Amino acid sequence: MKPGFRFIIIIVILFSCNGVDKKQDSKTSSFSIEGTWKLVSGTTISKNDTTFTDYTKNQEMIKIINATHFAFLRHDLHNGKDSAAVYESGGGHYTLTNDQYTEHLQYCNAREWEGHDFQFTVSIKNDTLIQQGIEKVEGAGVDRVIIEKYAKVTN
Repeated sequence: MKPGFRFIIIIVILFSCNGVDKKQDSKTSSFSIEGTWKLVSGTTISKNDTTFTDYTKNQEMIKIINATHFAFLRHDLHNGKDSAAVYESGGGHYTLTNDQYTEHLQYCNAREWEGHDFQFTVSIKNDTLIQQGIEKVEGAGVDRVIIEKYAKVTN
């Protein structure tokens, strides 16, 4: 075999191996949830009690989702200077398989929530992300179903 031909075969083999050892992305879904989302409303169901909250009044929350991580920030719109003062934040990594979205909360201002996983079913209709699932944190006495609706802010 001629040396030039051997060189071409070696180059072809090297280029054909590109990506063989790359880790498979765990986010396998027919839609993307990446972007910045503003919480519009939420329904909480605890035992026999259902509460609806309009998050466009007196407070604001955004959730930022990239290819591997999520973060949320929520605060009141009165700079914490009245009885409705609130500030919440957290984040971590997530997995998305089809419509099953699982948050692995690594950071949270409510420290007893850290280290917990929260599984949700998600759907997107136009510019609205709907997530529904169970929040359960025994150390905080939380065991409830939540349904949250988010409006897309950016890509």
